[in-house]
Amino acid sequence: MSDQATLQGIAVRGASRAPMREVQEASVTVTDGIVEDYRGTGLRQVTFIDAGQWRQVVGELGVDLPWHTRRANLLVGGLDLPGTVGSRLRIGDCLFEIHGETEPCERMNELQTGLRAGLTPEMRGGVWGKVIESGHIRVGQSVEIEE
Repeated sequence: MSDQATLQGIAVRGASRAPMREVQEASVTVTDGIVEDYRGTGLRQVTFIDAGQWRQVVGELGVDLPWHTRRANLLVGGLDLPGTVGSRLRIGDCLFEIHGETEPCERMNELQTGLRAGLTPEMRGGVWGKVIESGHIRVGQSVEIEE
């Protein structure tokens, strides 16, 4: 983990199979997850992906894909994201509790051949969590583990 972990991207979608779109900031609530995101009320309210692991995956595949191809909500850099399962992450005034691995599904191969297999080892598909404290997040904010 580096000294300064940051939120490098935010992505949302309007419907189940709709394309992801990047936003620079978002409102987050305990009841809705990321307010503009379709998936916010499910078990996995918010999904996170590790920027370093994403670069590793696309490098191995030899493709140039935007990070939100993974269909994760938050791109985090400078933090061992798989190591945060069971922890709480503070981003701005929001607090997220990380519950587990976001296992890649067959949809990944629909978007890019081999992507599902590339995301499978070492929890490279990311992690998911629930919102514990509502607030507002924006790209560039620090990401801190709270004990």
